[in-house]
Amino acid sequence: MKKLLLAVLALSSTTLFAQKKANDIAKLNVETYDFGKIKQNVPAVATVVVTNIGTDPLIIDQATPSCGCTVSDYTKTPIAPGKTGTIKATYNAAALGKFDKTITVKFAGADDVKFIKLTGEVLAANAYDSLKQNKESAKTKQTSPSKS
Repeated sequence: MKKLLLAVLALSSTTLFAQKKANDIAKLNVETYDFGKIKQNVPAVATVVVTNIGTDPLIIDQATPSCGCTVSDYTKTPIAPGKTGTIKATYNAAALGKFDKTITVKFAGADDVKFIKLTGEVLAANAYDSLKQNKESAKTKQTSPSKS
């Protein structure tokens, strides 16, 4: 009888203290943020909206970047059920070339994490300016009336 009682007690305490999954309490409006082509040494900012889809207030414990080239900030106050908060990631754009960075997000009460992937390509200032100028001139050609 004692063994049965201990087994029931152990099983019930396990379910009592079981933590939730991040997907059950939080939804991100985007899990991959593509900056596209950005200018070198001009920091780029991604803002990700976090929605509390749980029944209790949601607390973002951490939003940790994968390297020192990215800085994150996030809503520090509890997010009420059905309401939103934000995670902002600022990429310094110092290194030329394509990049893939990750923000690891930990929520209070969740036993797993969510990931936000940041992607894009950093161009040298002259290459970026040339690309931008070419896009603007192509846009102007499309919108200007043709002469008959």
